Amino acid sequence: MTLEAQFERTLAKDQRIEPRDWMPDAYRATLIRMIAQHAHSEIIGMQPEGNWITRAPSLRRKAILLAKVQDEAGHGLYLYSAAETLGADRTELTEKLISGRQKYSSIFNYPTLTFADVGVIGWLVDGAAICNQVPLCRSSYGPYARAMIRICKEESFHQRQGYELLMTMMRGTEEQRRMVQDATDRWWWPSLMMFGPPDAESPHTAQSMAWKIKRHTNDELRQKFVDMTVPQAEALGVTLPDPQLRWNPDRGHYDFGEIDWSEFKRVLAGQGPCNAQRLARRRAAQDNGAWVREAAAAHAEKQANRRAA
Repeated sequence: MTLEAQFERTLAKDQRIEPRDWMPDAYRATLIRMIAQHAHSEIIGMQPEGNWITRAPSLRRKAILLAKVQDEAGHGLYLYSAAETLGADRTELTEKLISGRQKYSSIFNYPTLTFADVGVIGWLVDGAAICNQVPLCRSSYGPYARAMIRICKEESFHQRQGYELLMTMMRGTEEQRRMVQDATDRWWWPSLMMFGPPDAESPHTAQSMAWKIKRHTNDELRQKFVDMTVPQAEALGVTLPDPQLRWNPDRGHYDFGEIDWSEFKRVLAGQGPCNAQRLARRRAAQDNGAWVREAAAAHAEKQANRRAA
């Protein structure tokens, strides 16, 4: 049996491909692109909520936000480690990010204007992430699938934290309720864009599904998210900003309006409200942390020399 035939047989049996297994170059490249984008999104995604750590309205809210941002840093590390099992270099991936040669999720290029945004990110953004990422726990590549199990558990907790914050605000003052509605209005459509372009325009979906890296198409996941979120919005008492949103009994799903894909492409191209700021801060963090990396490398070399002696 050829190596390619063995690879195909493993996929057909719904088993995992592991780092030492043979895999096509295109499969490896697709995984590196996908995992790197995911890792970059976790690291860049620390910034919008980190914006509110020093301004959280209570010590409890500050502790919750600190813990969540810390979790996101951990998710990035899990994913960079998974990419390294494919032969990717973490430093090179970071350089590609800050130079604009690799992308991260478009959602993180929008500003967090009020503390209600923190709750809506937890509810909508993390909710969309859960829809997208839970199927990745069954991805055909072992290290990626295993990393996603813990990530999804923590994202689920983040989603509940965000929803709890919004429920608290909706029981508060009229001004707080307006803040929640305003944040919902601003984050709804970007959240729908998180799943990527429509299937007809997605260049990678068909092959990723054939390789069982992905298990559902972009449009399938987007529909699932809408169906899940509408009842939550009703329970919360907010209105989703889509006049075309309604239940379709024939389809058994909610119909929703057309997404502004021109905005999606504009933000991905680097022209979103916070693109330049996000990358500038990531670049500054990389530069400011150089001495730590150099000290760690020097210490590791010194320890290795001692063991060798």
